[in-house]
Amino acid sequence: MLILYQRDDCKLCDEAVALLSSVRAPEFESIWIDGDADLEARYGVRVPVLHDAASGRELDWPFDADALRRFLGR
Repeated sequence: MLILYQRDDCKLCDEAVALLSSVRAPEFESIWIDGDADLEARYGVRVPVLHDAASGRELDWPFDADALRRFLGR
């Protein structure tokens, strides 16, 4: 399962969602870190971050279509 950690009103997060769509990434869950002290401490300056729950790997922003395809194994 893929998880996209993001913030409310985050232009970069919106760009990441659009990029995921453009490369036809598999379905993912969005988790907003705002208001969660643990998630804000872990991801606050890194969002958006794409997390692969199966492998534990993470892809920090900025990433482009090529980096995203490599991360997805395409």
